[in-house]
Amino acid sequence: MAGETNLSELLKGMMPKLNTGDYVFSSIQDLSLIDRNDTICEFKEQEGTTIVIRKEKADQLNLNYDYIASWITLMIHSSLDAVGLTAVFSTTLAKHGVSCNVISGYYHDHIFVDKKDSEKAIQVLLELSEKQ
Repeated sequence: MAGETNLSELLKGMMPKLNTGDYVFSSIQDLSLIDRNDTICEFKEQEGTTIVIRKEKADQLNLNYDYIASWITLMIHSSLDAVGLTAVFSTTLAKHGVSCNVISGYYHDHIFVDKKDSEKAIQVLLELSEKQ
């Protein structure tokens, strides 16, 4: 299944879901210190590998982080070559004062927002979806 590419359908069918828990972004040098089953995702950068991990696990591992996030999954299967979805929802969130960090998986888009903004972000995304 390649996923949806029609922007209107993507927005209508977003069905944002707030995942339970608190998540953090941390940069580490040595991945061997981390059980890869504990990471939500990872991205290699020149300065180190950024991981997204549950806050409680990061605390157990004494990892440094500055940002505590909530994780929202858009439940529609979006195509990796769909055009405009990220631009529309990130712009709409920004207009409501909500910053977002987006990670696209094969099936879904995942949005990390500041923990304090999680309910507001869900409401904004639902309203955006309903307007389509």
